[in-house]
Amino acid sequence: MLKILDKYILKRFIGTFFFSISLMLCIFIVFDISEKLQDFVSSKVPVKEIIFDHYLNFIPYYGNLFSPLFTFIAVILFTSKMAYKTEFVAILSSGTSFKRILRPYMIGAALITIMSLILNHFVIPKSNRVRIGFEDKYINSGYNTEERNIHRQISPGTSLYMADYDNFSNTANNISIEKIANNKQISMLKAETMKWDSIAGSWHLTNVFERELIYSAIDSAKTGMPKHVYKEKHRFTPTKTIKIDFSPKDMVRFQSKIEVLPYFELKEFIAKEKLKGSSRIEFFEVEMYKRTAFPFATFILTIIGVSISSRKIRGGVGLHIALGLVLSCVYILFMHISTTFATLGTFDHALLAVWIPNIIFSFVAFYLYKNAQQ
Repeated sequence: MLKILDKYILKRFIGTFFFSISLMLCIFIVFDISEKLQDFVSSKVPVKEIIFDHYLNFIPYYGNLFSPLFTFIAVILFTSKMAYKTEFVAILSSGTSFKRILRPYMIGAALITIMSLILNHFVIPKSNRVRIGFEDKYINSGYNTEERNIHRQISPGTSLYMADYDNFSNTANNISIEKIANNKQISMLKAETMKWDSIAGSWHLTNVFERELIYSAIDSAKTGMPKHVYKEKHRFTPTKTIKIDFSPKDMVRFQSKIEVLPYFELKEFIAKEKLKGSSRIEFFEVEMYKRTAFPFATFILTIIGVSISSRKIRGGVGLHIALGLVLSCVYILFMHISTTFATLGTFDHALLAVWIPNIIFSFVAFYLYKNAQQ
């Protein structure tokens, strides 16, 4: 059962959190409108789409993105006021331990963490489909890849090469598809263009050259070892239709591709990419693990916030907030560095790379807790 102290702290915690994050989201929206207003006007975007497709999905995305940071700020704000009014002195003088005071804080952090996990894994990916689609349509004037000499492993042993790709027409130029088995090339297909047929779900190729290699082994009279020989078959056709494990959705931005996938779809997508031998596995795994690790930072930052701001010090709330912002920036910097190393393949385990900032700051939180006002 929650006691009066628990209800008092929890009410101020949750209230301050939602007030501070709502205030900042209003500021974000004002800046976003001022930045994109010219695009809205020039593209003649309907007001209904601006509100419901963009900003209705903008709010949960950015609100959840900064929820650990604003949890930290909220804790420091109202806890510093309690310390300044000597409320903590009164509570501790009554025999209540610092550990007991932390209970309502942990309850509040748990509620925010659960909400963030649900949003991260299931709600926001679906809303991102609408938000990113809106931005690509009106803000980015559609997305077109700038990649050149594109290589994709579309299945085990099968590689696709494209000189360039146009996202607007879903057309690739100067393509080749190579199949390898037992470290030997068994076939190769080249085409001048490859265009997507959305109705048939297949690719239409023009000016196609196909090469097939048929291997056989004979005994060498000199060495007694088998010698591999092969025959080649060539074929030219003006057009050809093929179906491969590759479609226009594989050429959208990597960020957009994974941001719109809920948890189970993302796991399935990563499993398929592993079978293809994709070089972007770490990038996708980092995104999946971040969706869990970042919300759990709420607990760590809450403990740090309470430990720092529960003392009445010279400088008051301002000094507490300044110290809190410095720690928040350091945490975000650690997260960025570790995830960057993971996506570059420097870390062998993406899971460990993503959780390193939480592990390090857990020790910081424990140290501050042990040296907090008791």
